[in-house]
Amino acid sequence: MPTLTASFGLVPVLALFYVAFLFWYGGRGQPMTVEEVNRRLGKISATTGGKSQTVDQAPGEILAELKQLATNDDGNEFFMVNLIKYRQKALYPPGSTYDDNVLAADARYNRALVPYLLKYGGVPVFVGSSQGRFIDKSGDMEWDRVAVVRYRSRRDLFKMAHDIAPLGVAIHKWASIERTQVFPAAPILSLFAVRTLVAAFLAVIGAVMHFVFFHSL
Repeated sequence: MPTLTASFGLVPVLALFYVAFLFWYGGRGQPMTVEEVNRRLGKISATTGGKSQTVDQAPGEILAELKQLATNDDGNEFFMVNLIKYRQKALYPPGSTYDDNVLAADARYNRALVPYLLKYGGVPVFVGSSQGRFIDKSGDMEWDRVAVVRYRSRRDLFKMAHDIAPLGVAIHKWASIERTQVFPAAPILSLFAVRTLVAAFLAVIGAVMHFVFFHSL
């Protein structure tokens, strides 16, 4: 009987795990006010000194892009679509000790980014390489990689940007990228049901553990 009791005792434990996950994953909140946007942009600018970390990016360009991103903030989750064209060789500022391998430079940035992405409920949804062209026009930009990243909210993206800014890791991103197009997208229809997948995963764990406990009686 103690074993059976322990088996049923898993239910509140697994439920607690799921509630904790929902709290972390979030995705529904209030939009930022104009005052909050300006305050957060000021904090990000203060951590970088308003300086760019690339040889060919104008200072303040990213701050302007962040401000534009905040104009249609609804407080909810969104997906950032990244189209990436790599350089032939990594382009670091003069005096850098890094080599010119673009994929190595990109990997340095991603290793630094992922912990902060997870901290604020973000997850990579898809990363893929281009396999040719289909519908386009002559002269259209060719892309090497496509990445889709889920963010909990624009507010959390701002928080992440503030945490990352003083680390100086953006230098690796811009050293590897020749050109990029990035734009937010709101889900209309998505089969990427993370909340459901996590609930199903915990349910399977509970069922397996219950089966093991029950048959050990």
